This record gives sequence, C-alpha cells and structure tokens, in this order.
Amino acid sequence: MGWFTPHIPGLPYTDREEAGRRLAERFAALGERQALQARAVVLGIPRGGVPVAAAVARALGLPLDVLVAHKLGAPGQPELAIGAVAADGTVLVEPWARELVGDDEVYLRRAADDEIARARRRESVLRRGRPPVDLRGRTAIIVDDGIATGATMHVAVLAARAAGAAKVIVASPVGAAESVARLRSVADDVVVLATPEPFFAVGEFYVRFDQVDDEAVAALLAAGVRPEPGATPGAERDRKATEEQR
Repeated sequence: MGWFTPHIPGLPYTDREEAGRRLAERFAALGERQALQARAVVLGIPRGGVPVAAAVARALGLPLDVLVAHKLGAPGQPELAIGAVAADGTVLVEPWARELVGDDEVYLRRAADDEIARARRRESVLRRGRPPVDLRGRTAIIVDDGIATGATMHVAVLAARAAGAAKVIVASPVGAAESVARLRSVADDVVVLATPEPFFAVGEFYVRFDQVDDEAVAALLAAGVRPEPGATPGAERDRKATEEQR
C-alpha cells in the first residue's frame, strides 16, 4: 500500500469484498435502497470490479451482471490508456489522445477492433451462455474496484445508455479526483467513497489486491444474487425475474 493511505479515513480497504460492502452502505445511507430495488441492476467491470459489484448486489438484494470494457492503449505504450472500448462496440477516444496518435486513424481503428474482439471473447467466457440482463428502462449501477483515468468507466456508461438504461450510476470505492469529476458530466450520479490525492494506482488503496481471474468472475456471475436476510419481497421477485430472463 502507498505511504499516504494511513492518513486517509477509511483507507486502505482490506479487500474488494469489504470495499463492496462499504459501497453498499453508502447507497443505504443516501436513502437509495428502496428506490433502487425495484428496477436496478449492478454491473461489474471485469475483472476486479466484479467482486466489488457482487458484494454491492448481495447487500442491496439486486441482480448482478457484467459490462466488459477494455482500455485502448497508446502506440508503443499499451499501458497508457488513450480511450476504451466496450464489448457492444462502443468506442471512446480521449480528446487529448490526438497529441499522441495524430491523424493515425488506421491505428485507432485497428486497435479498437482488436480490443472489441477481446472484450467479446471475454464476455462469452464470463457469461457461459447466459444472456445479459435487459437494461431497458432500468437503473444501471456500474461498479469498478477503482477509477484511475476513468476511460473504461466512461465507455461503460456510454454502453449502458446504448443498451437502454434509463439511469446510470457510477460507483467505486476509490477514484482519482479529476477522473471522478469528469464522470459526473456523463453519468446521472456518481458514488465514490474516497478521492485521495496523490493517486498513483488503484492497488495502493487495498491491503489485499490479488489478481482476479476469469474463472472467479464467471463463478460470481453464475452464483447470481443471494439476498441477505431482510431483503424486500420486491427485490426477491426482481432476482427471480432476472434468472428467468437468463
């Protein structure tokens, strides 16, 4: 963990499970629980966002699904995100990326096509034949374990809207302040527990930040939501309806 985390209340998180529970508690504290239970679905961004999303969904008694988004790397610097893509074909290129890419539309198109293909393959592996939850007219709560540049979350918001979501909420245990501020202009609401500065990497804010493999994500999705004791009948009906859709 980073040298600065002990000075920030609530950080670091023990693991993604704890972070997800605390994120769900924030929704409850905001008085959102009853409003969300009728028509909301929690969408985790693989891989690390899904364990957090699963904890949120379980605590709130909501359906769990996945929204696969991949970052788009810069030429010669694949770790530098100049944008992102979603499995549905949505592409986002950051405005400042033109300084790195210039007029190389061929690179952008090829890189985007490659990442979309990878995202679709991963989505197929994770879903194991189950169709996505229908987002039309629903509230989509998109969850990741942290927001660094915000590119993958931004493209996920666009993809959820394209799928018909009536409202899109960005949710994360931690995020870079500047990135979180930008997301407020594209999402209907943003729920981020902490925006520490400086922000170097998401893993700095977790004691345990193990790699999450596709098998673990697929297992969480296959398990679905098991509402905690006290979950409302409406939430249970929504869960059963979602399972029937699958």
